[in-house]
Amino acid sequence: MSETVYLNGEFMAKEEARISPNDRGFIFADGVYEVAKYYNGKPFRYADHLKRLERSLAELEIDYSETESLEAIFDELINRNNLQNKHAGVYLQITRGEHKRVHHFPENIQSTVYAFAFELPSFKDNLENGIRVITHEDIRWQRCDIKSVSLLPNTMLYNKAVKVGAGECVLIRNGMVTEATHSSVLGVKNGTVITCPLSNLILPGITRKVILEICTANQIPFEERELCEAEMLAMDDIIIAGTGSEITPAIQVNDTIIGNGKPGKITRFIQDKFFVLV
Repeated sequence: MSETVYLNGEFMAKEEARISPNDRGFIFADGVYEVAKYYNGKPFRYADHLKRLERSLAELEIDYSETESLEAIFDELINRNNLQNKHAGVYLQITRGEHKRVHHFPENIQSTVYAFAFELPSFKDNLENGIRVITHEDIRWQRCDIKSVSLLPNTMLYNKAVKVGAGECVLIRNGMVTEATHSSVLGVKNGTVITCPLSNLILPGITRKVILEICTANQIPFEERELCEAEMLAMDDIIIAGTGSEITPAIQVNDTIIGNGKPGKITRFIQDKFFVLV
């Protein structure tokens, strides 16, 4: 059965979808995206994803005012692709649209809106046993708070992790942990959860937000502060958190074993509470 996608107001077979080579998303990576997860046909934290999308659009001055229609589009993609009883993701990309190549933001052009649904199962082995991660200098731009489609630095760094059999690459800027290539990073030390504060240098992660809500609801202390690389290596637990990663323990960073090399009690507790929510 052909995969159904959404493009500029129409549902169609994926092989029928066509986007202009003059689209600014192709020419300049001039666009934003979101990935929402569905658990058995129901979206998780959709309102948070929508709010982040609207902020990204505003920051890039992309004039797209039809965000209220997106939930119905997402639901239809889940249904048309027979993903109602599975764990699935919906990818949405909105670019500034088609225009001749100019370096300023052209006015009065129609945004390109593309979305598709796909299976997104939980990575059970990673959740249960944890993963190894590597570190690398954060080579990305200064507006990582915008969920931009300009992801080449992220993919370059994640590829380094893949080449050595690691599950993620944790990014270090001026000696401090920011986030990973497509996940938030949180540490646990003596029962306290620690994560980098929100700024222009990290994406406001939805799963990160959920973790801090779990901490608040269950009297787990947490700190939003800078965390240097050496301090990260001394953590009892490290959590890699994201829509796809969910709550994944990192049990090794480069050649350093974290804690006793197994997911810790705080991580397990947060995992349990997270999956109760979803």
